[in-house]
Amino acid sequence: MVLIVMRRWHCWGRLSTRRLPDLMSEIALFPLSSVLLPTGRMSLQIFEQRYLDLVARCMREDEGFGVVWLQQGSEVSGGSVDTPNVGDYGVYARIVDWDQLPNGLLGILIEGQQRFDVQSVWRESGGLVKAEVAFTPTPATEPLPESYAALAEVLEGLLRHPQIQRLKLQSDLTEAWSVGSLLAQLLPIDEAIKYELQGITSVEHLLAEMDNILVELSGEERA
Repeated sequence: MVLIVMRRWHCWGRLSTRRLPDLMSEIALFPLSSVLLPTGRMSLQIFEQRYLDLVARCMREDEGFGVVWLQQGSEVSGGSVDTPNVGDYGVYARIVDWDQLPNGLLGILIEGQQRFDVQSVWRESGGLVKAEVAFTPTPATEPLPESYAALAEVLEGLLRHPQIQRLKLQSDLTEAWSVGSLLAQLLPIDEAIKYELQGITSVEHLLAEMDNILVELSGEERA
C-alpha cells in the first residue's frame, strides 16, 4: 500500500520539469485510491521495490509517470496478476521534491500536470503497471470570470492552512483553470467526485461544477 501523508520536509530535493510527454505515449502508472488533478500536489511514502525503481528511474531520466484512480481492489505487494481496475483517464505527474523520512522510507512530493486518456493497460512481469495513453491539450489560459470570484476566495483561504502550505503549491488566483483545478484537489469531497472533475476538459464546465459543490458544502440554498 502507498500511504498518503502531509508532513514537513526536512531536506528538499530539486528536480527538473523540462521534458514533456508526446501526444501518444507509453508510460508507467501509479494507481492510487486518491485522485490527483492538474496543478495539484500530493505527498507519498514509497516502500515497494517496483515503485522505488520507478522513482529512481524518473529522477535519473527526468521523466514522470501517470497517476490513475484505483477504483477497486488494492495494489499492495503487486496486487493480483491481472491489471488493476483503474479509471479511464488520469494525470501525468512529476516528482518535484523528495526526502528520506524519519521512518526510513522514501518520501516524494508529486505535482499533477497534463491530463490523459487511457487507451490500454497491462502489468509487466515485475508488477509495474503500464499503459498507452493519449494526452489531452491543457486548456488555454484565461482570466477567472468575476461571477466565480468566490471560488478564488475559498481557494485563498485553503492555501493559508498550515498543512496545505507544506505542499508549496504554485497558485494563480486570477487564472480560471488553475483556480478550478486546484480547488477541486483541496476541497474535502469524495474521491469519486474528484475523479469526475478530473475528467472535465472545459474551463467553464469545471468552474460551474465547483460553484455547485461550494453551494452544497455550505448548505445554503442557491438564490
